Amino acid sequence: MHLEKLLFLFLLPKPRRKLAKMEPFTSPFDNLLCMLLGISFTVWFTLLLVFIIVPAIFGLSFGIRGFYMKMLLKVFEWATVKMETGAKEKKHLLYKPYSQNGIIAKERRSLEEELKEIRRNASNREMNGHPSTITTTGSSSSEFDMSDTFYFCRRGIESIVDDEVTKRFSAEELESWNLLTRSNYNFQHISTRLTVLWGLGVFIRYGFLLPLRLTLAITGATILVIFTSILGLLPNGRMKNVLSEKVHLMCYRICARALTAIITYYHSENKPKNGGICVANHTSPIDVIILASDGCYAMVGQIHGGLMGLIQRCMVKACPHIWFERSEVKDRHLVAKRLSDHVKDKGRLPILIFPEGTCINNTSVMMFKKGSFEIASTVYPVAIKYDPRFGEAFWNSSKFGMVNYLLRMMSSWAIVCSVWYLPPMSRQEGEDAVQFANRVKAAIARQGGLVDLLWDGGLKRAKVKDTFKEEQQKLYSRVLVGSQQRRS
Repeated sequence: MHLEKLLFLFLLPKPRRKLAKMEPFTSPFDNLLCMLLGISFTVWFTLLLVFIIVPAIFGLSFGIRGFYMKMLLKVFEWATVKMETGAKEKKHLLYKPYSQNGIIAKERRSLEEELKEIRRNASNREMNGHPSTITTTGSSSSEFDMSDTFYFCRRGIESIVDDEVTKRFSAEELESWNLLTRSNYNFQHISTRLTVLWGLGVFIRYGFLLPLRLTLAITGATILVIFTSILGLLPNGRMKNVLSEKVHLMCYRICARALTAIITYYHSENKPKNGGICVANHTSPIDVIILASDGCYAMVGQIHGGLMGLIQRCMVKACPHIWFERSEVKDRHLVAKRLSDHVKDKGRLPILIFPEGTCINNTSVMMFKKGSFEIASTVYPVAIKYDPRFGEAFWNSSKFGMVNYLLRMMSSWAIVCSVWYLPPMSRQEGEDAVQFANRVKAAIARQGGLVDLLWDGGLKRAKVKDTFKEEQQKLYSRVLVGSQQRRS
């Protein structure tokens, strides 16, 4: 009986397991969400393609960025007036930026004239009957005078009070507020409307502009890597050079739009020609993108690793860029030889060089290294000037890393700059490389409205070289020796 019951139970049809064969449940809300996301991405990339990428390929502009810039200026003016008015009502002191003209404004005179005046004043003081603890030997003496020390003490104090060097390594200060807390020392609660406007600006910059710019930057870099790798498979010739120039221009223009760069170029008839050297003042790593958006250049630099190294290796396949190993950068003769070999071929692209060797804060031009001016070639000077009201382009490398800097740039309102192509310059007869470099630097500073400084930009990270101290000592010695020769 037990066996028959077991067989009967075994032969009975088994109940269906509803959980095992249950079809997946999808709510209408999930389908709607997926459909909206798909539509959003489609519209997003369609807008990018139609209004940004395609115009960048053909070098066109719909005038949207110009209208955007004018609207921002009106908003900045209103915010500044509102902030000043609210500060006066609440009796708050507003921070005033440091004047670029300096605290100590006086006419520069030669060392000999300064010493003569100091000695004359000391002698007049003794003749008027005032006791003096300093013995003077007359203004025409060729010997050391104790009163000469006043000149060096005064110049030292002036250099500390009105330092014209170290302030070039920090961000430029603004007269008006551009709704960025990073560039305003007066940021505080003034009014509800101003605070709401600032919050709206944060949402626009980080919620809309930053994702848009990141998408464009990734698109431009990806296209550059893919297309230059493909062009590297082609044999060297005219077709490869033409295609390489088109690809580089397209990608750099896309990257410029990733920064909302509004660039105005002047005197395009002076653009660098093949076989020449283009030298420009250096404010930011994006100087390369600014210039390369209007013409192709052969880049010069050190080989990097990671993503930057990948881009460099792909670029050199399509265009003869000049990359150096870390050990080769310090070999000055090797660098000069590579540059000379490049410029001898008049069919090659002009070399782009930033002779300052470091980034300066858009207010001045510092000493140009003489290496690029020792080569017997035509130099095409270019002046670059940024408008800090829309975003600070200066890269303070001692304070921000590259990724942090790029994120700050992409979260700014825009990058607005002017570029002037100066007439080509050649080395004159009897002019050495240092004099030629100073002449080119003075021309760039004059055109860009920048301060022309003789100091080395390397002072950002290094101490003053002993050679600068020795030059002052030699200058003082020449004054004494010259006075002695005139007396004899």
